[in-house]
Amino acid sequence: MAKAERFEDLITWQDARELRKEIYAVTKRGEFARDFEMRGQIRSAALSAMSNIAEGFERGTNKEFAYFLNIAKGSSGEVRSILYAALDEGYVTQPEFDSLCSRCLSVSRRSSRLITSLNRATNRPRAT
Repeated sequence: MAKAERFEDLITWQDARELRKEIYAVTKRGEFARDFEMRGQIRSAALSAMSNIAEGFERGTNKEFAYFLNIAKGSSGEVRSILYAALDEGYVTQPEFDSLCSRCLSVSRRSSRLITSLNRATNRPRAT
């Protein structure tokens, strides 16, 4: 695996960016746009997922990066949970819900794999 030079190189961040973009698009329409509390919460969580991946990468240590990836993973879960409420309220269709949840799960899975990789690298004995 090639080493990422910038956070923009990370597929995890790219997925989170797309998730944020899709969430903002769906929350601009209809009743979702008028539900200020839910709209603000889901947008904040989507932005948090993307931003925490970037912040962790820029911190410069595997331990800190893993910490921020865990936060991003949690934010992705928060988006998913709010999507259930949005589906229940009729703000999103079932196909939209399925697509957005799939994107959330992708961010979570990729973050988990990256955390595992970072932890292995952190815990690996140094060559003497």
